[in-house]
Amino acid sequence: MTDQVAKKRRSHKQFVVCKVADLSPGQRKIVDLDGKCIGLFNIKGQFYALLNYCPHNGGALCQGPITGTALPTEDYEFVYSYEEALVRCGWHGWEFEIATGKCLVDTKLKAKTYQVTVENGGDVVVHI
Repeated sequence: MTDQVAKKRRSHKQFVVCKVADLSPGQRKIVDLDGKCIGLFNIKGQFYALLNYCPHNGGALCQGPITGTALPTEDYEFVYSYEEALVRCGWHGWEFEIATGKCLVDTKLKAKTYQVTVENGGDVVVHI
């Protein structure tokens, strides 16, 4: 193991943010973890964490609405997708996949994501 890999492993921190029962599907919780403002989301029973910072222009990304979006079509149909899987930045409306951080407007941009695990019979843990 290289010194850099060993250092990275030592700097890894875990934070118990809540219990599974405390964050229902469709809800979010904004928390400060080690000086980082992070949004924790429960999307259909799966937990995800994003840095509360929009890479487009610095807005408070995780405080925007949890939503889906209309997909482009060639025949003027209305196709709604990503239901409850996106967060829309309140500043400019840019949409990001909560699970991956992927930006739907500009694929070169990505919101910072963090690993989330459920441990000890129901503790929701964010790893930064």
